[in-house]
Amino acid sequence: MRGKKVLTLLLVIMLIGSVFAGCAKKPEVSTPADPKQQSSDKEEQKATVKGEITFLTHRTDVVDTLFQDYLKKFNEKYPDVKVKFEAITDYEGQVKIRLNTKDYGDVLGIPNIDANELPNFFVELGTVQELGKKYRFIDKKALGEKVYGIPHAGTAQGIVYNKKVFEKAGITQLPKTPDEFIAALKQIKQKTDAIPLYTNYAAGWALDQWEANRTGVSGDPNYVNSLAHTDAPFAQGTPHYIIYKLMYDVVKEGLVEKDPFTTDWEASKPMIAEGKIATMVLGSWAIGQMQAFAQNPDDIGYMPFPYTAKDGKIYSGAAADYCFGINKNSKNIEAAKAWMYWFIDESGFAQSQGMIPTGVDQPFPESLRAFHDMGVVLLEDAPTSLAEAGWVDAIDNKAEVGLWKPDFKKRIVEAALGNRKESFDDIMNDLNKRWAAARKEVVK
Repeated sequence: MRGKKVLTLLLVIMLIGSVFAGCAKKPEVSTPADPKQQSSDKEEQKATVKGEITFLTHRTDVVDTLFQDYLKKFNEKYPDVKVKFEAITDYEGQVKIRLNTKDYGDVLGIPNIDANELPNFFVELGTVQELGKKYRFIDKKALGEKVYGIPHAGTAQGIVYNKKVFEKAGITQLPKTPDEFIAALKQIKQKTDAIPLYTNYAAGWALDQWEANRTGVSGDPNYVNSLAHTDAPFAQGTPHYIIYKLMYDVVKEGLVEKDPFTTDWEASKPMIAEGKIATMVLGSWAIGQMQAFAQNPDDIGYMPFPYTAKDGKIYSGAAADYCFGINKNSKNIEAAKAWMYWFIDESGFAQSQGMIPTGVDQPFPESLRAFHDMGVVLLEDAPTSLAEAGWVDAIDNKAEVGLWKPDFKKRIVEAALGNRKESFDDIMNDLNKRWAAARKEVVK
């Protein structure tokens, strides 16, 4: 059954071409239909939902701008629903604490909690089979067949880039291999004033964005699960080796900022928008944030990680972003549902942010045009079997490798800069040694 879900996702996502196929040279991204344009039955149907709700969000950057516009449109359809926004910077940390009370808003992005806990905090929304016909990634916040959260958008993995910089450098085709990517960055350095690749080293978490490309480079939805069955996930030729060797080589070749130790995440957004930076390795969630600073949002593009599989295809990992859930203690559950479904189905948020829309019938944003043109196949990680649940994380923690921590990525950058005596292979061998030792203790 799970295998069928993965296959279904692949088939659905591979239909991206049909979304773009009928478009002109510069297709418009379809936005959700205005309520006035709905069928006559819906036009005559008067919204009777009422109540005041609070929406918790991690998007502190748009809560006072974009979300206010959304609220106006929402209230055209639901005039008697009042929505209060509460933007939280340390979202995961703060919301997990608030789950110990009944005060965690009415609609919220569900934090990272065990699936068994979902019924304790959130309203059941339907079944995987039922909701899966309408939404992608629907089993991310499900317990068995019961769904407690619906993704507001999905992300593809790859690289944000400035199209104008690439044009100025004379690059007419996006790179499909690590060598082609290095060559493109060298061309940018020679022919423009832009920083070829900005590491965002100082932010720490930004280096972890490279890790998200592991499924795409592997071309295998079961790759992450397979890590529990190997002693050398960083051996030459493996996805991890390929990904981090490119990181090392880019830094070694001097194709990054002069001083990675003083990078500034917030400053990097207008810098890439203005053409001062050419590329950054980030999920597609970042597209909208960069476009917000661009005089022409179309200058910001998105490309897959530069690796072509042996079968000649380019793959990219895809996953759900935050899933919206409804507080089971809410006094206005119907009003909460109205806002949640309107946001997911009608706001156009995913398209505006360059993300994968949750609705299977919703069009992909123009910013992912390169994925269509290059025939990129999106892969979602296959679910872990109950017998092996938690193995990879347990091995990672015991080995102190930190797949989703910046430590060894910083070692790679520092070694490439010459600030460490160890070589790239020294680092890879050390990680393999730790992994193998930890795996013997976890997998018995």
